[in-house]
Amino acid sequence: MDLRRLSDDLETVSQRYAEMFGIRRDATWFLLKLQEEVGELTQAYLMHTGQARTKDLSPPELAANFRAELADVLCQVVLLARHHEVDLADEIDRKWLSRLR
Repeated sequence: MDLRRLSDDLETVSQRYAEMFGIRRDATWFLLKLQEEVGELTQAYLMHTGQARTKDLSPPELAANFRAELADVLCQVVLLARHHEVDLADEIDRKWLSRLR
């Protein structure tokens, strides 16, 4: 997966979402939306691991919710970085992948 292309595609989806619901996407919105998604991931994780009530969801549904929330968090991180003109691919290479060299 090309991270830069993913960023472009996510931006298109996020813009459509914002237009549909009348949301103004500013720096604060990007950060708070990430926080919201991390909260949802936490809830999904706790439910998936049996540490919270499951709301009558089956184990496959709980696993699917956990996977979906992981994707939501990743997408919001990419969008937050894009908003602040951070090239995540470069930063990942500098901070993480440089340790492989």
